[in-house]
Amino acid sequence: MKGRFVLLPALAATFVVAGCGGAKHASKSPAATTASPTTQPAQTSTSPGALQAEAASAATGDIPDNQIYLLFHSKAGWSIKYPEGWAQSGSSSAAVFRDKNNIVRIVIHGGSPPTAADVRNDPSLQQARITSAPKRMTIGDSPVIKVVYSTQSAPNPVTGKRVTLTVDRYYFSRAGNVATIDLGTPVGVDNVDAYRLMSESFRWR
Repeated sequence: MKGRFVLLPALAATFVVAGCGGAKHASKSPAATTASPTTQPAQTSTSPGALQAEAASAATGDIPDNQIYLLFHSKAGWSIKYPEGWAQSGSSSAAVFRDKNNIVRIVIHGGSPPTAADVRNDPSLQQARITSAPKRMTIGDSPVIKVVYSTQSAPNPVTGKRVTLTVDRYYFSRAGNVATIDLGTPVGVDNVDAYRLMSESFRWR
C-alpha cells in the first residue's frame, strides 16, 4: 500500500503518530525487515502538538490484514515497525510515517516519566479533545501511559469539510528520555489492529 507523502505544515503545530474505528480480528503480520530511512530536513519539538489531518488529503482505507511491515531503526536508540510503502520524513528523534491521513509520529525528548495527571494537563493537547482518560500499561519492558484524543483539520478550501482524526498517544519512558508516539487515523477508518502492532513493536535500544 503506497501513499504519497504530504509534508506536515509545521511539526511543532501539526506535529500532529489512534483509538481508531471499530475493532477487527487481530492478524499476524509478516516478518519485519530492516529498512533504511528516507529522511527529509529534520523538524523537531520537545513538546509535540496534537496530530492534525490535512484537509486537502483524501482519507485512505483500512490498513489491510496482509500488510507487510518494515523495521525502522533510529540512530537515537529506538525502533518501530511501520507499513511498507508509507512515506517517511523527519529525523532520528522526530520521525513521521504516513499514508495520506493515516499518520504515525514518534518524538524523543528528555524528561522524567509523566504521570496520568501530567498527561491530562499536557499543554500540547490543549487544542485536542481527550476521548479516553490516560491509563498506565506496560509494553515490552517499558512503562507506558496511553491517552486517546481527537482533532479536526482546517476546512477544505474547496468543500469546506473538515477531517476528524482519532489518535492514540503513547508515552514511553526510559533513562531520562520520553518517546511520545501518536498514531492517527480519520474517523471511519479502522486501523486498530495495525496500530496496536506498531505501538507494541516500539523498543528502546
